[in-house]
Amino acid sequence: MRRMICTQFGDPELLQFVEEPTPEAGPGEVLIETEAAGVSFVDGLIVRGAYQVKPPLPFTPGNCLVGVVVAVGAGVDTALMGQRVATVLDGIGGAYSSHVVVAAYAVAVVPDGIATELAAASMESYLTLTFGTTHRVSITPGEQVVVLGAGGGIGLAAVDIARGLGASVTAVASTEEKRAVALKAGASAAIGYDNLKDQIRQATGGGADVVIDPVGGAAAESALRALATGGRYCVVGFASGKIPRLPTNVVLLRNRSVVGIDWGDWSREVGGVVGNVRLLEDVFARIAVGDLHPPTPSVAPLVDAGQVLKLIAARRAVGKYVLKP
Repeated sequence: MRRMICTQFGDPELLQFVEEPTPEAGPGEVLIETEAAGVSFVDGLIVRGAYQVKPPLPFTPGNCLVGVVVAVGAGVDTALMGQRVATVLDGIGGAYSSHVVVAAYAVAVVPDGIATELAAASMESYLTLTFGTTHRVSITPGEQVVVLGAGGGIGLAAVDIARGLGASVTAVASTEEKRAVALKAGASAAIGYDNLKDQIRQATGGGADVVIDPVGGAAAESALRALATGGRYCVVGFASGKIPRLPTNVVLLRNRSVVGIDWGDWSREVGGVVGNVRLLEDVFARIAVGDLHPPTPSVAPLVDAGQVLKLIAARRAVGKYVLKP
């Protein structure tokens, strides 16, 4: 097997490519030959040691992958052999590898109509936003939804899911290229970050009902102030690298709310592996019937994992990336 390992926290380009014996599936487990591994902003934080959870060194980054079952352990239905499956690894890391062993109950079969690379790329972002819109915040048809960082993986998933729920979506992104991608994903308007509060109010006809923010930083307060009465500000992450201090008086005014969306915590605790599989099956089913339209990702070889993580951290990436072992 081939995998990338992190032996010290720091620059992602310090990741090492190694070859090792391929593991075997034990009782109740399956061995998956990875065909595509999703890459996320959080992966880079973990490699740098900047995430709230630090795995013991050395470790292999990555949480989401799609591959083919090439072996099954004792007690596992042999019908899984040869099936194309997806899994979210239990814990932090392991997907940047040509082979992984997981519990058989932790896999979801990928429908035939979904390309492998697209399935892998959509997992983390669409799971996050599907969890958010089914467990943390309601979006109803006709509402005005604003998505910050709309040119990235999480942002594009938010645009797509909000559009699918019948909302009118305003995308906020830093470049014309990213704004064009967000419009293609279903946003009805796309704006930059200058004079953000006024731009949001103008684009939404008075104020946003929901703001989805995976960026944080200086834009956060402006977006919060642009909420309409009863508006909900959803904290998804801090891609800017800066955690904002939101003025609670602005939250109080006009009965606004601040809502945290932490799919990772839910998947490790309340939802667990089984809950994650059900959520993933729902995401795939909606993609298969055309309710959701994830963009085609960029593809890079496994050995370029460090370069891809640096590109994402610098917010120069448009859309999602996957790694091919």
